[in-house]
Amino acid sequence: MFRRTFWFTSGVAAGVWATTKVNRKLRQLTPESLAVSAANKALETGARLKDRAVGFALDVRDNMAQREAELEEALGIHEDPELPAPRRFPAIEHDRSHPKHVEAPTSSPTKHSYNRNEDH
Repeated sequence: MFRRTFWFTSGVAAGVWATTKVNRKLRQLTPESLAVSAANKALETGARLKDRAVGFALDVRDNMAQREAELEEALGIHEDPELPAPRRFPAIEHDRSHPKHVEAPTSSPTKHSYNRNEDH
C-alpha cells in the first residue's frame, strides 16, 4: 500500500510540474509576449549600437586631433595664421538727404477699422 501511495504522489507531482512548464511556455508564445520580448531585444540592440557609434566617433575625433598635430609639427605650423578683416560693402546706400526720399506717414486717419475680430 505504501508503494502505491508513493507512485501515485510521484505521478501527481510529475503531472503538476509538466503542466506548469507547458503553461509557462504557452504564455511565452502568446503574440503579446512575443511582441514585448522583440521590443526589449530591439531596445537593447539599439543601445549597444549607439554605444559603439559614440565610441567610434570619439576614437575618430581623437585620432583626427592627433594626426592634425603631427601634420602641424611636420609642416612647422605652430600658430593660427592672421586672417584679413572682412570687408563689407552695403548693397544699397540710403541717402536720407536725397529729395526723392520720402518717409511714410506715421499715422493715417481711416474711417474703417481693419480689426477682423470686430463685429460688422
